[in-house]
Formats: sequence, C-alpha cells, structure tokens
Amino acid sequence: MFRSLSRFEKGLWLFSVLSVTLAFVLSGSGDVFTLTASLIGVTALVFVAKGHVIGQVLTVVFAVFYGVISYFQHYYGEMITYLGMTSPIAVMAAVEWLRNPYKGTKEVRVRRMTGKQMAVMWMLAALVTAGFHFVLKWLGNASLWWSTLSITTSFVASWLTLMRSPGYALAYAANDLVLIVLWVTAAAADPGCIAMAVCFAVFFLNDSYGFVNWRRMMRRQQA
Repeated sequence: MFRSLSRFEKGLWLFSVLSVTLAFVLSGSGDVFTLTASLIGVTALVFVAKGHVIGQVLTVVFAVFYGVISYFQHYYGEMITYLGMTSPIAVMAAVEWLRNPYKGTKEVRVRRMTGKQMAVMWMLAALVTAGFHFVLKWLGNASLWWSTLSITTSFVASWLTLMRSPGYALAYAANDLVLIVLWVTAAAADPGCIAMAVCFAVFFLNDSYGFVNWRRMMRRQQA
C-alpha cells in the first residue's frame, strides 16, 4: 500500500505517527488502546487523501476504537456518532469507491455535487443534529454543545465522503478542530487525554492535505 504514496505523503504519515507516539509517551498515558486507535486513524487519513478505498476500511476500524474510547470519557455523542453513523457510512463509502474507480486505477473518481444534493445534505444534517442533541442531553453527555457541533460536522464529512466530494476534507478538518476542544477539555481532568487532542491536531493537517490533493485529483480527472 505504501508504495503508492508520494515522498511527501510518506513524510506526512511518518510525521503523524511520530507526533502521536511522542504525545502518548509524554502524556504519561498507559492506554495502548488509545495509541493504537490514533495510529490507525492517521494511516487511514493518508489513504483517504489519496482516494484509495483502503482508507475507508481503516476508517471503519478507527471508528470502532474511537467509539469505545469516547464511552469511557462520557462523550456519548462521539460514541454514538462514530459507531452508529461514521462507521456505517464508511462501509457504504468503501462500496461506492470500489464501484467508481478512475480509469481502472486505485484512485476513486471524484464527483462534484449538485445544488440539490447539497440542499438534501444540509436538511439531513439539521435533522440529525436536532435529534442527537436531545438524546445527548438526556444521557448527560459531557461538553454538550461541542459534542452536538461534532455530530453536525461528522455527518457532513461522512456524507461528502460517500458522495466522493473534495469537500469531505474541509468538513473533517472542521470536525478535527471541534474534537481538539473536546479532548483538551477532558485533559483538565485526565492529563492522558492530551494525547487524543494531539491526535486530532495531526488529523487536521492530514485533512487539510486531503482537500488539496482531492482538488488536484478533480482537475486531473476532468482534464
């Protein structure tokens, strides 16, 4: 798999792995489960940025790990979002990407969404956000409003990924910023959580690159 990565992409992946591992060591956390989840996550993002379906497969694995981690921090919104939404949509996205390769390559065919498709997405995002907000409030979710915002950005990001749109990366980058706030907040009570905050800071860098690369892929494919 790694042979398909450019020199820059290999460097980005190596930087991401080292950053996450260093944060894990310095935070004094003995939670190997969290470190494993983070390493799977950064690896998934590199291949999603390449438009390779293996990235979606790894996203499903990361979602399961992250859902369990969120449960123990009482971030029920994150648990429900990743296990009940992100993971299933990633499975559907994997199938969609397999069905739409670009000219027989491993690269997915990029698609530009129509105005009607965008309107449907935002309508669904509003319904999902409203519904989950009341569920999370009933469950006593920590950092309720930030968790609600995370649901919105996660849904939009997952939907755009399924639609094969470059905008997925911007939505995930926005979600990364929200999650940095959530895990920095959690770190006030448990310093080991700072490792997750660093993880999502690294995710932000990878998603930013993903947007740039998908725009490049779109121009190349359209040409």
